Amino acid sequence: MNNAIVNFTTPETSTNSTTHSLGLMDILEISVYSINLFFSFPMHCYIIWFITGTRRRVATDFFNLNLSVCEIGICLNSLVFVLATCFSSLEILRTLDRFLLGLTFTARPLFQCLMCVERYLAVVHPVTFLKYKPLRYRVICCTVAWIINLGSCLVCMHNLVLKKSYAHVWFLTVQFTLIISIQLFCLVAVLRALKQSGPGERVKEREEKNPIKRRALYLILITTVTMIILYFPFAITGLSVLFTADSSPTVWFTGLTCFILAGFVQPLLYLQRAGKLSCLCSA
Repeated sequence: MNNAIVNFTTPETSTNSTTHSLGLMDILEISVYSINLFFSFPMHCYIIWFITGTRRRVATDFFNLNLSVCEIGICLNSLVFVLATCFSSLEILRTLDRFLLGLTFTARPLFQCLMCVERYLAVVHPVTFLKYKPLRYRVICCTVAWIINLGSCLVCMHNLVLKKSYAHVWFLTVQFTLIISIQLFCLVAVLRALKQSGPGERVKEREEKNPIKRRALYLILITTVTMIILYFPFAITGLSVLFTADSSPTVWFTGLTCFILAGFVQPLLYLQRAGKLSCLCSA
């Protein structure tokens, strides 16, 4: 997502030089990362404060809470990237940036996928959902997710340090394909459950009687579309790197812009559902 990945295919990269002149692409990337830092960070801090205000919200919105914590880490990655770009001689910043890339690439889609699976269970398998609704099961799922995220961070740092570009691209491609497949399955299953009507019951009447199902459908649909916007440019670029060994900085910057802008959809959607978006706008 940044120059560390683009530099896979550039044969001569001077990472130890003490002088570093910022090019146009560096300035554009810094600008996009700064937008993410200044807007996303306070928004997710507010969401964390709002959710942790009551125990009931913590239980019902536990996945959203973990997603916001993940987004704080992505904001930290934005800050580290800006510092690493301006002070390229500090290797510790570059290493930390590579480590946080794993959080950026894995944590956000993983927690969004958990949210989609939760909505899928609530609509299609309500008995199973009620069985695993208590907070302890969400804690277990999030604990496993954070362990996976830590592994992804270590893999990204290891592959980028050793310049194992193809291994890293294959890892991300398999990950995104699996997560998108799960979300599309949840979307289709919820859509079918919403459209099915009981004996002697019209479809329109059934839809009117199931606002929860419709909200779940909209949430999964928006999340899935957002995920495609977030990672489809990176997937195309990754395939281009694998088969043509071409990683144009312009293409990577386009994917970065989509990643940053689409990242605002989920928090804004949550604030709108919680009835807090209008309060923030009026303030």
